Amino acid sequence: MRTIVSSLLLIVLMITAVTVTAAEITPERQAELIYLLRQDCGSCHGMRLSGGLGPALLPERLRLWEVNQLAATILQGRPGTPMPPWRPFLTQQEAVWLATQLKQGIQP
Repeated sequence: MRTIVSSLLLIVLMITAVTVTAAEITPERQAELIYLLRQDCGSCHGMRLSGGLGPALLPERLRLWEVNQLAATILQGRPGTPMPPWRPFLTQQEAVWLATQLKQGIQP
């Protein structure tokens, strides 16, 4: 029982930490991230994020993906595909923030 409670507490703390750190991204950096998404990601995923060389990044396409899965793909890329790792340019918090925005839907 104690192990289950400890595990649940750890999960809650991890989720809270991601939520708090993602919220700490300044509005200026958020604007930069949206610009990066539209310009750099859009060059492969389509300027409206509806697909191109890469798949669509629209909420209905991403509904089965968890935010942390999307963030990991953003940071690590997809080996064997044209999807590059963005870790040199983004923090974990920024990748989570971007993934959350994608799941909610970005206006073109």
